[in-house]
Amino acid sequence: MNENQQYWDKVYSQKQPTEVSWYEPMPEVSLELIRNCGISKDAPIIDIGGGDSFLAEFLVSLGYKDVTVLDISATAIERAKERMCEKAADINWIVADASDFVPERQYELWHDRAAFHFLTGNEQKKNYMDRVNKAVKPGGYLIMGTFSDKGPEKCSGLEVQRYSVGDMCKLFEEEFNMLNGKNLDHKTPSGKTQNFTFCSFQKKN
Repeated sequence: MNENQQYWDKVYSQKQPTEVSWYEPMPEVSLELIRNCGISKDAPIIDIGGGDSFLAEFLVSLGYKDVTVLDISATAIERAKERMCEKAADINWIVADASDFVPERQYELWHDRAAFHFLTGNEQKKNYMDRVNKAVKPGGYLIMGTFSDKGPEKCSGLEVQRYSVGDMCKLFEEEFNMLNGKNLDHKTPSGKTQNFTFCSFQKKN
């Protein structure tokens, strides 16, 4: 187990799901962007950093049949499995660092809300983007949610990289066409407001 995994296991062991700043009872923005992609219910989807979020649970409830969740924290994933009970068996679970993850298959849709912005080193970001480029099928979709350029500079005690819609477009423009880009406020359980950048892309054929 590396230092990052230990760090996040500690975060998840010390806080309840409703206490972490990224908590949202219903991931409305992500669900809307996924719906707008128009993919079939059989399409393979991967949620990066989604260990203890509710997105996978909602997707399974909506009839999506091929959902994978990747998270750096085994603790987060175990907690999600316990919460979901028998529904957890319908999801593929992977414990891995997103920047080290080696995809064994391709996906129709890659979703990441609030994981990418923790990758602050150039090599980490390059590794992550290489994995996105290899893992998303031609014509497939990428949905990214990060802190905006007006968002917090830190989260859970860690420095983050902030992105405007234009920044995200430039990052992925070589392999992807941007479909949608917008800024939204997220209200944390403690009552603070965090500004996010949400973008959706389609991979070039």
